Amino acid sequence: MLRKLVVLACVSGALMAANIKMDLNAVYGANNFHTKGAEQFAALVDEYTKGTVKITVHAGGSLIKGSPLQAVKDGTVAMTDMFIPFTAGGGKVFGISALPFVASSYDDAYKLYKISKPAYEKTAAAWNQKMLYAVSWPPSGLYTKKPMASKVDFSDLKTRTYDKNSADFITMVGGSSVALPWGEVYSALSTGMVNSVVTSSASGKDGKFWEVLSDFTKISYAYPLQAVTINLDYWKSLDKAQQSALLKAAEKIEASQWEASKNEDKVALKMLSDNGMKITEATPELKKELDIVAKKMLDAYLADADDSIKKIFVEYKK
Repeated sequence: MLRKLVVLACVSGALMAANIKMDLNAVYGANNFHTKGAEQFAALVDEYTKGTVKITVHAGGSLIKGSPLQAVKDGTVAMTDMFIPFTAGGGKVFGISALPFVASSYDDAYKLYKISKPAYEKTAAAWNQKMLYAVSWPPSGLYTKKPMASKVDFSDLKTRTYDKNSADFITMVGGSSVALPWGEVYSALSTGMVNSVVTSSASGKDGKFWEVLSDFTKISYAYPLQAVTINLDYWKSLDKAQQSALLKAAEKIEASQWEASKNEDKVALKMLSDNGMKITEATPELKKELDIVAKKMLDAYLADADDSIKKIFVEYKK
């Protein structure tokens, strides 16, 4: 239901472009770079549509209780950003960006995203929404209370993971995975419910992990995507000029936000280090052991994948 769609009356008997107001649910806090990107997107849309489309960004996930994918499908909110690996239950393709070690750099991650984008868009459409843009998080690393030199060091880890892939990965390496909402992670670390986390430098910075953990190992596990989508009924309520303006804004923000992600990684790593966290690269031994597990996971992922997904990986490996 388009509860917040505002359509103004005709003027001088001619039908004019509707003035549209939409709310955009931003999952993370106001200072997170994804939320800042959403704010910049809203400002560009206002500029490019000459004020006929107004988007209000609500930080901290305040508009949605539950699945962002479902909320946009139902029209509970017009727009949201969402962590794509969380929505893998909505379509197998949504798990691609969180497969371990498939991408080993931002260039790899962007190439994989561009090849996968048509499949993302098709799956989003099946959920009554249109993907406007997507941006990688900084690469996921491993936060712990000790140095991590080999697979043996995982045996006593109780790790907060962010999706099925990362949970399977930790389990296969020899640790225990724990599913927790982000808002509960810090307290769980403080009480010992978990003693490690798989996440980005940016999330560790935002979570002040240096207060409860000591080490960050840059295993570059994955470059998971955060996307912004719009409900298709809202999208279709826009005229062609407004739709073009949103796509123009989305294209510009996507490009700038990929650069912002790279910068956020540098800023976050410095802040972690400045606050006493030891930052290290994965040892050759650890990298070799983790690569073996990652290969098994990719083989299992592709075993029951349809041809459209398999073609993504064929194209990616060229």
